Amino acid sequence: MTDDETPNGETADYLDSRIHMFKPATPFMRDHLKVIWGLFAVWVLVTFGPVTATWIATDTMTSTQVFGFQLHYFLTALGSPIGVFVLCVAYAWQRDRLDAQYGVSHEVSTEADGDAGQHVAADGGERA
Repeated sequence: MTDDETPNGETADYLDSRIHMFKPATPFMRDHLKVIWGLFAVWVLVTFGPVTATWIATDTMTSTQVFGFQLHYFLTALGSPIGVFVLCVAYAWQRDRLDAQYGVSHEVSTEADGDAGQHVAADGGERA
């Protein structure tokens, strides 16, 4: 097993692979895209579901009351933002699970590599 392989023999070195949204190169990318596309589908439902339901069933959505608000208002003004927040939490949890599964570490390396005191920042620049 090399440093770039998981215990199952799958490569976790996704940074050197070409990225393609519909043909992922590594198992990590495949699993990550499953999470992204799944949560994207849920986001579409959370964001556009209340508006579409109001268009289809106007009478029901305006006559039903939830906490004193009409259902269409409650779902659009409160349900959608709360739903998006829950999706953010779900993505972070799933990504942490994938990172642990594939051995992806976000720790800063302390190895001496000739650039004393300089590290690469996340945006590609250097930081002290």
